[in-house]
Amino acid sequence: MKDASHVPGLIPPDPHHPRAMVETAFLASTSALLWLINFYFPIGPLFRMLFALPTAIAYLRWGKRASWMTAIVAALLLGVLMGPPRSIQFLIPYGFLGILLGGLWRAKASWAVSMGWGLLLQTFGLLFQTALVSLLVGTNLWLYLNQQVRGLLGWGFEKLGILLDPSLQTVQLVALGMIAFQALLYLLLVHLVALLLMERLGHPIPAPPAWLQALLDEG
Repeated sequence: MKDASHVPGLIPPDPHHPRAMVETAFLASTSALLWLINFYFPIGPLFRMLFALPTAIAYLRWGKRASWMTAIVAALLLGVLMGPPRSIQFLIPYGFLGILLGGLWRAKASWAVSMGWGLLLQTFGLLFQTALVSLLVGTNLWLYLNQQVRGLLGWGFEKLGILLDPSLQTVQLVALGMIAFQALLYLLLVHLVALLLMERLGHPIPAPPAWLQALLDEG
């Protein structure tokens, strides 16, 4: 018999239900395990695409409180296993991103809304991680990124025959744009994975835009 707490229109999910607590603990452990595996055996974006999804699943199944507990417990586990810096790097942005996406998906927000808010959070999270790692290693990584961008822009201007030295503001805007573009691609991958995964779990997310759905249907 299907659990009435998961039938739309009937009893709302109870975050204090024993099943909710068990699932929250399991999802938190899954988040921490994905982070650990990706840290010690990095294989590109495969595991990174999943970092926020256990927290989002908790929101879809049991609500806001369960989602927050999933993110916090996962961060605490990582704090014990790897230390506070790695724990903070998980929580910001991936833990908060899972809460945000779970809430927006449960509210049936469009992809434009969820990706827009997610882009702001993910971009902020990447900048925060850059500042945190810079503090830990004693090297200004933002300055290093600006130097790389400046060199790239200088090379591009030279190839185009433009005798112009890019200004500091231009370099910083381009660097910020690269971080935002990376965040946008990441969010698109997260949404595509969630589109396939959540439907199988009985909590489908809103449909993608028509143009993207057409591309998926053709593929």
